[in-house]
Amino acid sequence: MSRPRSPIAPPRSFIWTRRVVLTALAAFALLPVYVMVSSSLKPLQDVSGKFQWFPTNLTIRPYFDIWKTVPLAKYFVNSLIVAGSATVLSVVIAVFAAYAVSRYRFRGKRVFTVTVLSTQMFPGILFLLPLFLIFVNIGNSTGVELYGSRGGLILTYLTFSLPFSIWMLIGYFDSIPRELDEAAMVDGCGPIRALFRVVVPAAVPGIVAVAVYAFMTAWGEVLFASVMTNDATRTLAVGLQGYATQNDVYWNQIMAASLVVSVPVVVGFLLLQRYLVAGLTAGAVK
Repeated sequence: MSRPRSPIAPPRSFIWTRRVVLTALAAFALLPVYVMVSSSLKPLQDVSGKFQWFPTNLTIRPYFDIWKTVPLAKYFVNSLIVAGSATVLSVVIAVFAAYAVSRYRFRGKRVFTVTVLSTQMFPGILFLLPLFLIFVNIGNSTGVELYGSRGGLILTYLTFSLPFSIWMLIGYFDSIPRELDEAAMVDGCGPIRALFRVVVPAAVPGIVAVAVYAFMTAWGEVLFASVMTNDATRTLAVGLQGYATQNDVYWNQIMAASLVVSVPVVVGFLLLQRYLVAGLTAGAVK
């Protein structure tokens, strides 16, 4: 019996070129992270003066001062509530909408799908003034304060993340065989029960990808958060500006605060990376 032929090994020059290119790209990506970490471990005078690649006076004092210079804990809670609520609402609404579009035929289905996707073609700044006027008018006419509230910001982020979430889950639900729904209905399940007992467990990677996208959209947004919030509802993305005063800029505290607020996002991404990659690839190909 003949042995299977081994694949042709690439030339050594190609291997070394690939190593050099990947090393250069990794260094380019990690250099800002190193500057951020090293700057957060320096006194302010060492950061404000001539830049030093290797800190000589290491200190962890900036990590304690960041909670006193600005109310970082309050901003952290506001961001967590806003981003978490927007994520939950986006996932729940997108699951029902995508299931209806994927499994049922109704008049205007194609128009609805194209409209949902077309909303992603406009820059977000175009919606800033209309949303501001809508929230102010709703507050004046009904007494429901959306401007300057967490609810208004959650609604704003929901309008951004929901269209893409629906479009992505439509593609993912289309890749799930309809025979699973039919088998569940034969066993006595209704449409809603079949959705949660059969389709949703099979679509976990796609739902996780949508949740990560919605959370990231709300967590790091600056433009709408700077206009639609006040001192009580300010989020982290806007609150970090408080380290820059009229007289000085606390660069070491900015770097330390940036690292602290990045930890939840980085940890969550690492834990959900497997589901995120699976959801993006499976939802993109029917």
